[in-house]
Amino acid sequence: MTQSNTVTVHILDKDYCIACPPDERSNLESAARYLDGKMREIRSSGKVIGADRVAVMAALNISHELLHKQQHLEQQTSASREQVRDLLGRVDHALSDDVDGQGA
Repeated sequence: MTQSNTVTVHILDKDYCIACPPDERSNLESAARYLDGKMREIRSSGKVIGADRVAVMAALNISHELLHKQQHLEQQTSASREQVRDLLGRVDHALSDDVDGQGA
């Protein structure tokens, strides 16, 4: 890739030059800031020593967050589907009652 398609991000006191399409630059920079924050949080806790271990712990924490949010979204989607099915059932019932009432 050409130099214009690279972005330099600063993560845990190091610069990384990353190839990135121009329309994804903002997302990459946001992701890098988020990762940097997570890594600094872990490092400042003093429980994890070494940049590699801090990076792995940050990756695990971020993955856990993502999976938790996906699970929550799936639960919400399922609940919404049930609500829609219930409403459709009520509408069908109301329409059939209306048709039955007109036929009498």
